[in-house]
Amino acid sequence: LQAFFIFNQKGEVLISRLYRTDFKRSIADVFRIQVVSNSDVRSPIITLGSTSFFHVRVNNLYVVAVTKTNANAALVFEFCYRFINICKSYFGKMDEESIKNNFVVVYELVDEINDFGYPQNSEIDTLKTYITTESVVSATQAPEVSSRITAQATGATSWRRSGDDVKYKKNEAFVDVVEVVNWMGSAKGTTLRADVDGHIQMRAYLSGTPECKFGLNDKLVIDRGAVGGGDAVELDDCQFHQCVRLNDFDADRSISFIPPDGEFELMRYRATSNIKLPLKVIPTVTEIGTTKVSYDITLKTTFSAKLSATNVVVRIPTPLNTTDVDVGILGTGKAKYVPAENVIVWKIARLQGGQECSLSAMAQLTSTTTRQVWARPPIDVDFQVLMFTASGLIVRFLKVFEKSNYHSIKWVRYLTKANGGYQVRVSNFFPLAFLQLIGYLSSSKPRHWLQS
Repeated sequence: LQAFFIFNQKGEVLISRLYRTDFKRSIADVFRIQVVSNSDVRSPIITLGSTSFFHVRVNNLYVVAVTKTNANAALVFEFCYRFINICKSYFGKMDEESIKNNFVVVYELVDEINDFGYPQNSEIDTLKTYITTESVVSATQAPEVSSRITAQATGATSWRRSGDDVKYKKNEAFVDVVEVVNWMGSAKGTTLRADVDGHIQMRAYLSGTPECKFGLNDKLVIDRGAVGGGDAVELDDCQFHQCVRLNDFDADRSISFIPPDGEFELMRYRATSNIKLPLKVIPTVTEIGTTKVSYDITLKTTFSAKLSATNVVVRIPTPLNTTDVDVGILGTGKAKYVPAENVIVWKIARLQGGQECSLSAMAQLTSTTTRQVWARPPIDVDFQVLMFTASGLIVRFLKVFEKSNYHSIKWVRYLTKANGGYQVRVSNFFPLAFLQLIGYLSSSKPRHWLQS
């Protein structure tokens, strides 16, 4: 990297670091003009001449890395996201206020994790041993403390402090399997696209230096070319935290590791096969003349009756010339028309497994001399389902081994959710009058003008 910046939404530079003498501070003005002031820019990478700008936007802040070399784009973005996670760990959140209130600590972090433009150690636990946000009385550091920090930063387990420094009265481990399901369905209910982006988040509050062993499904297929059967869990790719011993995973699909202290992401994966859809959406949309559109939307849950979907939000698009919407039959929840977004928002607080609910509405349209073309956007559904995984991934066991043989409590939770990527298309419907005409023509006797 040749330079590193943090901009606010106005384009003002909050943090600036130049690593090469051929770069000047005025390079920030180029990014401000070309990206911040230009709402049409959507790509996270923009190249101007021989200079490339990599940016990540978070809470109205731009985290920007600049280079003139042919840098590895994945590495640059990994560095940016690591920096964001470090700031969240230190300050609780990353926004303009937290950066301004802690800019001295931010500069220390930037200088520590990036040496002359080359990314260095970015382990949060290691950084917190010698970069603190608390006031520290100036004193000569004890030799053993200095050697302990050095050993952690350069040792085999740089992500965890030595065993004597980590002690808890209650030893617990929390595992969260979180999946975001993306689905696109046709109006007839067939699946056009389905995939799952998942990650396993872990919080380890364990004393000493524990060895953890984590087991997943018996039938777990990672390779694309392998055949796992109809009930197998097939993962297209997966990525592990550096603490995981990959040899053990390749041998028996078990994950062995010495966990970092606190919260960390153990694994990230993606699946596109054998996806279990928690909700089915059946839409029926009919245009009545040029002044009305009727909606009949049905939601069906496909999971067990013991489970439930919460925070269900269905966004049903309406034509641009809609004046009002009358909700006739509403099975459960609340629905209202939002004119600013041209959608009917249907909210259901809780939907039990095996349950079916429906909504019927009539949209009133303004009559126009020319027929307006409606793009017919898809219906969007957001939801959360606890103790359910769309990919079928489950945790078979979690064992903790430590030389003192203490008793540990383990917790596992599953969460499947959709955030804007669970959609069903609306069919290309015909006006009701046109359908009636087709029915009349098909039932009447042939006419000479039709035969010609």
